[in-house]
Parts: sequence; structure tokens; C-alpha cells
Amino acid sequence: MTRIHVHPGAAVAEWGPVTELCVALAASAAAAVYLLTARRLRRRGDTWPWARDAAFVLGCGAVTWATSARPPGGPFTGHMAQHLVVGMVVPLLLVLARPLTLVLRGLAPGKVRLGLLRAAHAGPVAVLLSPPVAALADIGALWLLYRTGLLAATHENRVLHVLTHTHVLVAGLIFTFSVCQLDPVRRRWSLTARGTAVLVVGAAHSVLAKGLYGAPPPGTAFATHDLRTGAQLMYYGGDLIEIALAVTLAVQWYGAAGRAHARRSRHGRGADHAAVAAARSDG
Repeated sequence: MTRIHVHPGAAVAEWGPVTELCVALAASAAAAVYLLTARRLRRRGDTWPWARDAAFVLGCGAVTWATSARPPGGPFTGHMAQHLVVGMVVPLLLVLARPLTLVLRGLAPGKVRLGLLRAAHAGPVAVLLSPPVAALADIGALWLLYRTGLLAATHENRVLHVLTHTHVLVAGLIFTFSVCQLDPVRRRWSLTARGTAVLVVGAAHSVLAKGLYGAPPPGTAFATHDLRTGAQLMYYGGDLIEIALAVTLAVQWYGAAGRAHARRSRHGRGADHAAVAAARSDG
């Protein structure tokens, strides 16, 4: 394969004005639908945290930025900034916004709502959203991108570039959705299984970043400083997102532990009241 030499300051790959416009319009439409649905819930008296609105809008804005902005630094560093945003930051923001829950609560009872719920609980979807499968799809795609000639090929083919980044986004969404489990799913995996998936993906992500620090992806040739800066961004930026996922799981564990403690307390008080009532009746 012919090695691709990328000069400092050049864009790693161009999305093209048409693609950038389509992404911006789709992201804006999604944000508008989300905000209108949330507004409808609040008008009928339901609660819906404003923080979720902010998370979804930020996620849509981040997608638009990743496809239209030109990040500072060398081409590989800029590419890695886009990768982190598209594959990790955006999925976390969108999942924290709980869009499926919002849509289900916004739809009136009927065939559409029932069909959407059945699709979300379908067997193939349950397999895809299992943490082991989602983790393999997420980290496997990254190793394929950076340890084969795929990244070099995206320099030569704009369609392949768009498809590759779309896959990175979808794989990131599936993985984040599977480990957070904030929206209704068919099977609820334990915190242990989901936490293990986060640790495994984090370790594989770190190993990949360390490898890129010393050797560029096959078929490419980046300046040494640019390559190492991009690898460090991947390493430390990935750690930050994985910490955020761990915090999300910790909050869920804390909430589940609190609810369990409250149930035990209510059960204990009920047993005490029953004992007192029995003693009084015996007297």
C-alpha cells in the first residue's frame, strides 16, 4: 500500500460541504424534536429534568462540530479529537439524555408506542446491547481502524471516511447504551458485568493509544510530534470519558443500594409494629 504522507496543518480528511450540511440539519432536527417533546411533557404536568435537555443539545452540537470544525494541531491530533468527540463524548451525552424514555413517554398509548417498545425489547436488539457484544463492536472497530490500512483508505475515499465515522458513532452509542442502561431494555445486566465491560474497553483503548504513540497506522506517515500528541489525546481523553461512565455506574449502584436499604427499613418497621400489636392483643 502506498504510504500517505500528511503535512502538518492539513486536514486528515474532508467531510465535504454537502455532508457537513446534512449532518448539521439532522442534528438540529433531532434537537428540536427532543426539546419539543420534553416541552410537551412538562406542559401536561410530567417532570423531565432540564439537564437531559442540555445533554442532548450538547451532543447534537458536538456532532456538528466534529464534522465541520478544523481542530487545532496536526492532522492526526485533529483526527483524534474528532474521534473522541464522535465515538465517546457524543454517545455519553445522548445516552444521559434518555431519548428512548422521552419518546415512549411522549407517545400516546397505541400501535406506534407499542411497536417501538417491542422493537427495543426484540431478541436481536437484546443481544446487540449486551455489554460483551457491545464492547467487542466498539473496541474492535477502533483496532480495525488504526491497526489495518483502513485509516489510510479513508484519506482516499470520502464515502469510506463518512461510513467509518458513522460506524464509530453507532458503535459508541451501542456500547454506552449497554453499560449505562438508563433507557428501558429487555435484559438488565448487573453492575458487575457492565463495570467489567468498561474496564476491558478502557484497557484495550489505552493499549491501542500506547501503540499509536510509537507507530502510526499502517499506510500513513504523520510527523512524530503530531502522532504522539494525538496518541496522548486518545489515551487521556479516553480515560476521562471512561471515568464518566464509571461515575454513572456508581450513581446507579448508590441509588439501588439506597432503595434496598429503604425497603429493608420499611420491612423492619412493619415487623416491629406487628410484634407490638401481637403483644398488646395477648395482654
